[in-house]
Amino acid sequence: MSKAAPAPRHLWVIGIVTLLWNLMGAYDYLMTETQNATYMAQFDQAQLDYFYGFPVWFIALWAIAVWGGLAGSVLLLLRKGLAAPAFLASFVAMIFPTIYSFGFSNGMEVMGATGFVFTILIFLVSLGLVLYSRAMRTRGVLV
Repeated sequence: MSKAAPAPRHLWVIGIVTLLWNLMGAYDYLMTETQNATYMAQFDQAQLDYFYGFPVWFIALWAIAVWGGLAGSVLLLLRKGLAAPAFLASFVAMIFPTIYSFGFSNGMEVMGATGFVFTILIFLVSLGLVLYSRAMRTRGVLV
């Protein structure tokens, strides 16, 4: 087993911030999929119909994206090289549901520009985590 290079301070900051970020995503996923009445009360009927109408493949890829991101954050904090493939799986799993939402369904109409911008933000954070974890693995910080 090889010894890891010292962890830079930014690894802990990024790890903790992204753990919280991904916990919020996991919470949203669980509340939506369990149709938690209190949580879902923030959405109007058109949005609820949209969320509850997701095809099974969409939900499966959403789960991979959410749980892969959460696993990646935990693995990053544990300084494991598997953080990089976990973040990559999360990022790749986001692609088809996003294309479906904003290109082949009424996601833009239902979620509006704010939903679209937030989705872009999620993509950018996810891509950043892929690149960051790969860089940390290359530098020997993640083993």
